[in-house]
Amino acid sequence: MAFDVFKDETFNFKVQAMLGELRTGCGDAGEIMSTASSITDGDADSWVAAWRALAERVEKIASDADAGGHRVSAREAYLRASAYHSAALEVVDGTSDPNAVLKPTFAAHRRCFDRYVELSEPPIEKLDIAYEDTTMPGWFVPAAGSGRRPTIVLSNGSDAPVISTLGIALAARARGYHSIMFDGPGQQSMLFERNIPFRPDWEAVITPIVDLLVARGDVDDKKLCIYGLSQSGYWVTRAIAYEPRFAAAVVDPGVDDVSASWMGHLPEEMKEMLDKGDRSTFDQWMQIGEQDQTPAEKQEIEWRAKPYGIEDAFDLFTAVRTYRLTPEDLARITIPLLITEPEGEQFWPGQSERMHQHVASSELVHFTAAEGADRHCEPMARSLLEQRMFDWLDRTLNPSA
Repeated sequence: MAFDVFKDETFNFKVQAMLGELRTGCGDAGEIMSTASSITDGDADSWVAAWRALAERVEKIASDADAGGHRVSAREAYLRASAYHSAALEVVDGTSDPNAVLKPTFAAHRRCFDRYVELSEPPIEKLDIAYEDTTMPGWFVPAAGSGRRPTIVLSNGSDAPVISTLGIALAARARGYHSIMFDGPGQQSMLFERNIPFRPDWEAVITPIVDLLVARGDVDDKKLCIYGLSQSGYWVTRAIAYEPRFAAAVVDPGVDDVSASWMGHLPEEMKEMLDKGDRSTFDQWMQIGEQDQTPAEKQEIEWRAKPYGIEDAFDLFTAVRTYRLTPEDLARITIPLLITEPEGEQFWPGQSERMHQHVASSELVHFTAAEGADRHCEPMARSLLEQRMFDWLDRTLNPSA
């Protein structure tokens, strides 16, 4: 689908994703497009300044409405402000002073989201989920009514804010499903506030969430399902291979080798250096390559590397290569698994089909440019995604209905 706001690919994709979230109230088209038009193409400082200015303006609208007792107006504006603060974060490593921007901007994003949660009707329940010797923040979004309900765990991508799964949560609520959103290791508050990095064995993250859910009286523990967004296409697939209590899963898209999106940019000689453990030569080549990087390329790498918590290039690439699913991992999966395959997938092309071939209980669903649903995670066709995945979940969890 040809829809370009910027020539810069990163900027363009991020604006498409923002427009795709209009259905959840995470923005107004006019606010987004007028702000985008003020940004210098490819300039991270310009991007951050523009979205922060919009976020602060909309947050002022929210706080004024809140003070005046206008709960609905305040709630809606806080959600938009939260989204705009988050948009400012996404290219922070390309700015002239990332450290001055990241923490205060994230704090503003989460401050607005927290107030949105407090004003939500029906209420969204804030949770502290047990995780090793600490906790993970979570949000339980209940369906209306009483009784035990099917429940979907929403596992976010590598760098997306919690509002990226809010649309799925609201779609679940409308269909009678509870849902739970969370920040896992390396994600958002776990990274920015506590410096807890990613881990490949995501079942260690998901199992405590399942423990919490099955202990609740309003959750049907026979109808637990899970959705993985972006890099969680890997994490969720890994989790369901080792956590047996799910009845169904959806990955958007299928990812069996996270490192492919990293390794594809390396010459064969550097891949051989990794294979041989040649740290010094690999790091030297990386330093030489960095001299030719554009500012946009440099910030993209730094932003993607941040959640791994590893500074040395050799160690980073070595760690990323552990985020792979083996045929043995995939063979453990026996529950129904829906795998999305968007046309023009730019980060992990071909991996959805490959995963489908290795998981006998899986089904592949295609999304096309003609539907306006192409590219990674169908950024401008999220309602279509929700319709297909929840219709599939309804059929899967209620086969006799």
